[in-house]
Amino acid sequence: MSTRWDPAQYARFAGPRSRPFGDLMAQVGAASPGLVVDLGCGNGPLTLGLAERWPDARVVGVDSSPQMLQSARELDADGRVEWVEADLATWDPASLGAAPDLVVTNATLQWVPGHLDLLGRWVGALADDGWFALQVPGNFTAPSHALMREVATRHTRSGELEAALKRAGSAEPSTYLRILARLGCDVDAWETTYLHVLDPEGAQENPVLEWVTGTGLRPVLDLLTDEQERRAFIEPYAAALAAAYPRTSVGVILPFRRVFAVAHRRA
Repeated sequence: MSTRWDPAQYARFAGPRSRPFGDLMAQVGAASPGLVVDLGCGNGPLTLGLAERWPDARVVGVDSSPQMLQSARELDADGRVEWVEADLATWDPASLGAAPDLVVTNATLQWVPGHLDLLGRWVGALADDGWFALQVPGNFTAPSHALMREVATRHTRSGELEAALKRAGSAEPSTYLRILARLGCDVDAWETTYLHVLDPEGAQENPVLEWVTGTGLRPVLDLLTDEQERRAFIEPYAAALAAAYPRTSVGVILPFRRVFAVAHRRA
């Protein structure tokens, strides 16, 4: 079952969600790439930022979600980006018709089974002197995810929920470094734990629940379409989140670990 995405919900935390992308791209040294590809472009604003950074480049955004791509196309009033609907697990770089100078993927590969095996295909498609940059969440043992799995085991549809919550996940920085280095790249890999301060105004009852509703909770929401079944999951999960992430004098603090790797293919 493919995940149905809600662009509006995802965009509610656009600021903290976009910061890792900026940190990632700050380490990309491509001067004037001719072809830039964003794998997992989502609702589009970060991809349009790539078009602004390199105004002469051909920019292609690839995503599997028709909802996200519709939002991206609506945002792209000038038609600056080529928006492509495709599953990254089967997407063929040869469909571009040219070798990309930069392939970037941000907060996407954790949803792609076997993505470590796909790195060779994507890096191998790069032009000489090309760049590959990735960022993935590294927080799957955090309370926001652990509690989700725990509540799923107590639900009447526990088997289906546990299956829905099984995902590819992400690797350690050292794993990405070794794989990309073996592919003939110079690699910079690192991790950062952000302390996101959510809802400092106190307007939201449960800001961490609002956050995961746009991302990690989507498989649960897709599965539990019956209102009573959904409530039977959300109520205990929300209570557990509120206890795990209490409100402080500055807001609700959400620690979020992310993993980065930037690879430069040797000419």
